[in-house]
Amino acid sequence: MDLNIEYKERILNFLKSHTLCVISTIHVEAERPESAVVAFTESESLEIIFGTSNQSRKYKNINKNNNVSCVIGWDSETGSIQYEGIAHELSKEESIQYSNKQVKKNASSEKYVERDDQRYFIVSPKWIRFIDNAGNPPQTHEFNL
Repeated sequence: MDLNIEYKERILNFLKSHTLCVISTIHVEAERPESAVVAFTESESLEIIFGTSNQSRKYKNINKNNNVSCVIGWDSETGSIQYEGIAHELSKEESIQYSNKQVKKNASSEKYVERDDQRYFIVSPKWIRFIDNAGNPPQTHEFNL
């Protein structure tokens, strides 16, 4: 299904209404999945931005294999988004812009912004499944991007 303006806005609003996601990466050597809960923010292009330590497993994993998946929302009332994409580390300048946006959305992220080991990634979506339980009847929509 093509991602039209209506669904893009619905997905963007869903992303804006959530502050945490589960992100999964592939272990650098064992090639097994590893998951973590991270605070995130979003762009108008449905990209997901998150920060992590450059000492974390996910940082090392993404530098070896930048394919990631995320799950956002796990509420039977509203639904969820399953998200697959490609992660790229942001430059220092870009990191400042997005870290400010993330802190505005999730104030608990502020304690990480000034850390020397903090790095930020942006994930460009390649596939999204939007499970919309808010409608009657509930609907599931998949988009290849």
